[in-house]
Amino acid sequence: MPHIKVKPDNLNERNREFTQTPLKTPVFLNSVPKSGTHLMRNIMRMFVPVEQQYHDTFIQIPVLRQHLEAFYPHAPRLSWGHLLFSDDAAIVLRKVNHVLLVRDPYDWVLARARFFLSDNFEANLEHLKGGNADTLDVLNMMIFGIHNKVPSMREIYTHNAASWLGSSAHLVRYEDLVTHVKALETPEAEAFFSKLFAKCGMAMPADWRERVRIGSDRKMSSTARENLTTRDEVPDELPETQKQLVDYYVPGLRALLGYA
Repeated sequence: MPHIKVKPDNLNERNREFTQTPLKTPVFLNSVPKSGTHLMRNIMRMFVPVEQQYHDTFIQIPVLRQHLEAFYPHAPRLSWGHLLFSDDAAIVLRKVNHVLLVRDPYDWVLARARFFLSDNFEANLEHLKGGNADTLDVLNMMIFGIHNKVPSMREIYTHNAASWLGSSAHLVRYEDLVTHVKALETPEAEAFFSKLFAKCGMAMPADWRERVRIGSDRKMSSTARENLTTRDEVPDELPETQKQLVDYYVPGLRALLGYA
């Protein structure tokens, strides 16, 4: 099984600096892997009592049945994970406020490559690190997958994103989240977060900006780009050929998610 190296944060302690209102309905923060999961999770942790936060694991299909308590309506929790679309997942989330976080597929390829090549991620890909494989080849692997080792972009976006669209899940684009985190004083940011909290069944407190600032501190995210340790260089923008490959392999995906 892959292993991810993470460092502890102090957000549970920071959470207690604010008056917290108990959740009345379970909230699940779902996401495409490498789409800003930690950013969304850490922000929302500042608005829910620590005792109602489910820290046991990132919930995914293989362990879903072992963590059903995260979704009990009579004991509401804030939980998070990468829960692909399935019959079991749909039933479990039937009475849960469900947020779905996605990322522009172009940028996702880069984020996935940086993470897989970092020392923070330990799996069966060690042989690719340290320049053993050309970076452009690695980007293609992120798009098309690696046989019997890494799922393709089509598989991940189909089951973790597209299949949830049109359901009760509230779609959030990572880029929109980042934009509003950086401009909290604007009316647009207030409208964005007001809608997000409403979809989660939560009231937006007067001190919401300060809570978001604390939760969005990139030092608190072990998987933020600058906190990854890597010996490989990954470009800041996806090369034009790789953009064309994304459009070839998953045509219509970016438009479906609101990116084109």
